[in-house]
Amino acid sequence: MERASLTRLRWRLRGAWQWPTFAVLLVGNAVLLCALPLAGESGPDPFAAVVLALFFNLVAVAVLGPALGWLWRRRRPDLPVVVARDRGGTAGLVIVTVVLAAVGIGHHPDVVDRREELATQALVVARYVGHRTEPEYRQYREHLDEIDTMRFGDDLYRTCVPGDMPDRALCLFVRVDQSPPGVTEDPSRAPNQTYVQAGRP
Repeated sequence: MERASLTRLRWRLRGAWQWPTFAVLLVGNAVLLCALPLAGESGPDPFAAVVLALFFNLVAVAVLGPALGWLWRRRRPDLPVVVARDRGGTAGLVIVTVVLAAVGIGHHPDVVDRREELATQALVVARYVGHRTEPEYRQYREHLDEIDTMRFGDDLYRTCVPGDMPDRALCLFVRVDQSPPGVTEDPSRAPNQTYVQAGRP
């Protein structure tokens, strides 16, 4: 009886990797999601990254874990069910992390391109405003460090430079799918925040 108890204890110790791995990869996947976003131009904030990482880890344990544990038992019938499930859950956690890293790495070139486009169009706007000699543009030159940008579609940006009045800004449409980028001044002086508050993209 004592020998059987020791055997079960040995198996449990050998099959106790799932939850320590869960805790470590919860932090690791949250950092991964922030550093290598799966979509968009930037990763989630730290709290959202932890929530997403928790979701992915739970999927790994609840969905992949039992399936991989069953496969493990097929190969090792002598393996206790609890150990097989633990190993399946651990393997599922590792697989999810690898998938997140692969998707993030695959999306990273798009992130870099978007950031370069954003920097390029900001430089175009600064040059446009800096080269205008009309007196009314002086107020905008003084606020070039406060520009606000929205993206419309893949290659069109609307960048606004605030002026002396908070509800009026110089807004420019910048197309980055041509060289040099195209610039069109928007007749509307409504800042981008107006569209955000109205629920527009």
